[in-house]
Amino acid sequence: MLASPQYIPGWLPVLVALRYYMGHMNTNKTCTISSASSEETEQIGEQIGRQLKGGEIIELVSDLGGGKTTFVRGLAKGFGSSDTVASPTFTVSKEYIAGSKRVAHYDFYRLHDAGLLQFELAESVSDPDTVVVVEWGDIVRDVLPDTRMTIHITATDSDSRSLKLTIPGEYNYIHVS
Repeated sequence: MLASPQYIPGWLPVLVALRYYMGHMNTNKTCTISSASSEETEQIGEQIGRQLKGGEIIELVSDLGGGKTTFVRGLAKGFGSSDTVASPTFTVSKEYIAGSKRVAHYDFYRLHDAGLLQFELAESVSDPDTVVVVEWGDIVRDVLPDTRMTIHITATDSDSRSLKLTIPGEYNYIHVS
């Protein structure tokens, strides 16, 4: 009969270390916010934008007309940009300047392959002064870092939205109320 680990000399420190090792734990926080109007969706984006430092990656997941651009309008404003925010669906990317920093907004909806845009995205992702917002990010999944905020926007009726935010532990300075 094999001895159980608690009776093997020297195993106790290993068992204690394994028990308290937290490297595998998920430190993401998840919250869901309801928005009754496009104005509220924009305000939620603005609240988050005010807390950003630059270097954050945000993936937006929603159906067409779900409120992604409305959210980004608020986010860019909160981050300090006075630029006009418009959907990049036909241009694929837009940039909004906020002092010495910027918001890079990508929309890969119409593309089946990211092509050279994946290199532009990778450059933006690596810039600590750029907040990167990606819509329809499935085709650039290999370029997006694991550490990113994901926001699922779901229409609950014609004006109302539910926003489910998954915020990584590395972005623990972002709080939404």
